[in-house]
Amino acid sequence: MNLINQDTIFYHLFPLGACGAPHENNFQSTPINRISEIRGWLDHMQELGCNAMLLGPIFESGSHGYDTANYYEVDRRLGTIQAMRELSEDIHARGMRLVLDGVFNHVGRNFWAFQDLQRHGRGSAYMDWFADLRFDQQSPYGDSFSYACWNGHFNLVKLNLANPEVREHLFGAIRLWKQEFNIDGLRLDAADALSFEFLKALRAFGEQLDPGLWLMGEVIHGDYRRWANAETLHATTNYELYKSLYSAHSAHNQHELAYSLNRQFGPGGIYRDIPTLYNFVDNHDVSRVASLLQNHAQLYPLTIALFGAPGVPSIYYGSEFMLEAVKGSSDWNLRPEFKPEEMGASQAAADLAGHIRRLASIRANTPALTRGGYAQQFVAADQLVFERTLGDHHALVAINSADLPARASFALPGKAGWVFRDLLNGDEIFRVEQNGQLSLALPPCWGRILVNTF
Repeated sequence: MNLINQDTIFYHLFPLGACGAPHENNFQSTPINRISEIRGWLDHMQELGCNAMLLGPIFESGSHGYDTANYYEVDRRLGTIQAMRELSEDIHARGMRLVLDGVFNHVGRNFWAFQDLQRHGRGSAYMDWFADLRFDQQSPYGDSFSYACWNGHFNLVKLNLANPEVREHLFGAIRLWKQEFNIDGLRLDAADALSFEFLKALRAFGEQLDPGLWLMGEVIHGDYRRWANAETLHATTNYELYKSLYSAHSAHNQHELAYSLNRQFGPGGIYRDIPTLYNFVDNHDVSRVASLLQNHAQLYPLTIALFGAPGVPSIYYGSEFMLEAVKGSSDWNLRPEFKPEEMGASQAAADLAGHIRRLASIRANTPALTRGGYAQQFVAADQLVFERTLGDHHALVAINSADLPARASFALPGKAGWVFRDLLNGDEIFRVEQNGQLSLALPPCWGRILVNTF
């Protein structure tokens, strides 16, 4: 049984940004213990209702963390292994889980083995560490050789993951991270670029190292079952749901969200066997959801849907405070420096954070929302109602993304006379009519979470 399960609520933090590290690493300065600042976030995380932290890259890199220079050292801009160990101990002492970013598809040009290749060329002992290495042409950086890279970015050098030495180097790093930081899982960057052979080997290694080690892959397009199954990973990022969550609200088209949820989790849903699919509304790579919605009031029904849907929800740091940022040529604006106590000054920011806190509490205390099945009950342009069922426990999640009040009326066969209590709105009571109909008044840009009473 994995420690990361349906009861998990993630808080996603990008440490190089949040801690105010310089954007470039000079590889010469004495380590500065910035990572300890993250300990100041833990009270906020817990108050918000999160019980797991996803940390962006923390290992030595040239710039943004995804250009690794050394998997065995904490980035000197963040501190030391000792400082990270102390942070991990604090996280676990609070009963929280820790998931780190594992960047295994590629390294930076400052990676020690790549620098050896630059110095020694064909005489390097690490020639076979890099994919598609050729000495009959030059790289765009003027190297005497060319190489495969990630997505056209030649500062991200693709590793040859079929090489046993490379695998052992990476697995040795994971072994160190488990030993030093007691990690509970890994987010695999660019998992859709990793070979399935490597993922199978990683899964086998992980189960040997720690049967509870959770492996989640960054996958944007495609059938997530190719990556998340009994042989490879436990879960993937749910970019399909991410897109439909914000688009359904901004475009007044809840049919899009309804289609996605039903396709994924409804009767015959293709992802019903992936219980920890990673759900989010923004992250370090995409524009903040508050920048995608013209009406910030829609953040309220959107987050109700996020916390009501199957899978595990995640909050990207700052988005609980309506932080805005649009993706541009650089992603640093998506990864800002601030402290949580600085962000709740405005009433709007405080209200949304309080709303998320309430949703997290409801989810944590409602088994049907964490482990229940999914069935759609009502959909219109701006309204959606779905049901989560676990045995005798039923939860109805209803949202209205319109600026005006609305009503959702639908049939609940076999539930005539049932009484539902609204956990989100002062325990209001609703009774199913004798003809099996339930009618819900939905306030503007709001929703309801109803549970049956016994």
